[in-house]
Amino acid sequence: MADWMDVVAANDFPPGERNIINTPYGEIAVFNLEGQYYAIEDVCSHDGGELASGLCEGDQIICPRHGARFCIRDGRSLTPPAYEDIDTFPVRVENGMVQVDVGD
Repeated sequence: MADWMDVVAANDFPPGERNIINTPYGEIAVFNLEGQYYAIEDVCSHDGGELASGLCEGDQIICPRHGARFCIRDGRSLTPPAYEDIDTFPVRVENGMVQVDVGD
């Protein structure tokens, strides 16, 4: 079942920016990549550290602790020391608000 949560007004979320939201699932990082929105869990699968403060290169987020890379678009683990993918969440724009589906 969908459980859409507001993130930010789309007009206040320019390309290249990211936002973190607290959800019942945990923290979720929402990115605007060239006008497309993506959401990933804000947890590195290598050691459980947060990801969102890491450097972004294209559609990749680099873990600030050990340098593992993940694809923001689909959550794939791209480099060691992380070998497991991270969860992603559906994102939409509804009535001018960027929203993330945090439902089960």
